Parts: sequence; C-alpha cells; structure tokens
Amino acid sequence: MQPELRQWPIQLMLVPPQAPYLKNCDLLIAADCVPFAYADFHEGLLKDKILLVGCPKFDDVRLYKDKIKDMIARNNIKGITCAHMEVPCCFGLMNIVKQAIDDSQKNIKFTEVNIGIKGDRK
Repeated sequence: MQPELRQWPIQLMLVPPQAPYLKNCDLLIAADCVPFAYADFHEGLLKDKILLVGCPKFDDVRLYKDKIKDMIARNNIKGITCAHMEVPCCFGLMNIVKQAIDDSQKNIKFTEVNIGIKGDRK
C-alpha cells in the first residue's frame, strides 16, 4: 500500500489560503479522528486529493469557516469532500464546510463521508 499524502502541512490551522497546492484541487477536509478510525483512508478517501484536517470540538470553528471560504475565493477548488465521524460533535465540521461553500457563492461539488466509531463507512 502506498501513502497518498501529497502535501505538508495538513492541519487546517497551519495551511495558508494561498498555498500553491490548493490551486485547481479536490480537497478532502477530514476530522482528526477519521484517518485513525477508517482503515481505507489513503486509498478510499485521500487518493488524488489535498488533505486538510481539524477538530470542530477543540478548534476555532469560526476561523475554520473563514479560512475555508478564503481558500475557495483564492483558488479554483474543484470539489470538497468532508469526512467526519458519526459522533454529534463531528457533524459540526460538515456544517462549517457547507457554510463556507455557500458563503463563497461558488458552485463547488460537495461530498459528505460519515465514518462510524467502529471504522465502517456509513
């Protein structure tokens, strides 16, 4: 198995909105726990995408929304996949990403992936 990670850093808080690897990309915005819970993370979710990770429970969600909106405005983002856990606090990440897309007023394909606490894809 080959890792599919294409860039560094991956933490949403650390990635600058003008990072060159964001141009014309498909984004995977994943909750911090997803790569640990979902065994097929690299091949099943990350392949051909740029990864951003964060936790809606412990991080500043307003900053997340504004930063994602800024990334969308500065780059030609083709699509965004949001992968989150099935637990209630994790659904906040999906809402943040959807709101940033809506606020950007751009037509960006959005895909949601829900991962169960036992590692299954819902």
